[in-house]
Amino acid sequence: MSRRHTAVFIGAVALVLAGGGIGVAIAAGGGSSSSRMMGSEGSDGSMSSYYQSIMSNYEGRSMMGRGSTGSDSYDWMMGGTNAPGWMSGGSLPETIMGTSIDAGEVMGRLFADAPGPRVSSAEATRLGHDVPSGATVDREGDRISFSGMSDHFVVLASPPGSPKESFRIAGMTNPTITVKSGALISIEVVNADSDAAHGLAIAADGSASSQTPMLTAAPAFSGAAVWFLGNPTSAGMHTGTLTFTATKSGTYQYLCPVPDQARDGMVGTFAVTS
Repeated sequence: MSRRHTAVFIGAVALVLAGGGIGVAIAAGGGSSSSRMMGSEGSDGSMSSYYQSIMSNYEGRSMMGRGSTGSDSYDWMMGGTNAPGWMSGGSLPETIMGTSIDAGEVMGRLFADAPGPRVSSAEATRLGHDVPSGATVDREGDRISFSGMSDHFVVLASPPGSPKESFRIAGMTNPTITVKSGALISIEVVNADSDAAHGLAIAADGSASSQTPMLTAAPAFSGAAVWFLGNPTSAGMHTGTLTFTATKSGTYQYLCPVPDQARDGMVGTFAVTS
């Protein structure tokens, strides 16, 4: 991920540090994301413990009106029932504005050692070229079509050998994905970028034009988001799986919800046909 200043450093938590602002962008749509992110086990599981250990470094700092540690703040920032509306598409508070730090790089570093499933670099390369079971691949048309009612595929985020801000699916860059209305969709996301966090969400068509799509548009379907995965380490590359039912026909986008990255190229078309 190229280093650039982000005019808005958004997320469910804003840590105000001496000399500037640092934030971690995490949001949820269609229910809490804590059970979907990085293989977490919910507010009482390993991801919650990891979050609290990270946030303990900032004890006493402002976190959008919440303390920086404890299960309450974790549940709040993960998009629970008491989370503010701006986490799922509402207006962005002015108090989050004004930072000049790259959101993806901060998020990637903070959560590099987070718990959850991982794959090796070699396995990630294989997964990024595998043709999904039951899919028809049109390489000239840059399209992958599914005709079944239960579909699974793997998405690599910014893998080596591809354009820096892009997704690789079945060896193609940002192909159009077509599925049937009513199909159960499972997408495994692998963060293959060495220095930035990435995720994947299914959003309304046109959402990628926003600098901060995770705040300007909620996921198009309940469960259709893995907000971000930390940087790879010697233990492997982080993976996360989003599972949802494509309940409504239409043209949507799959995109990286981390600030700026969709506008930089991490976006493709996700079509649901009747």
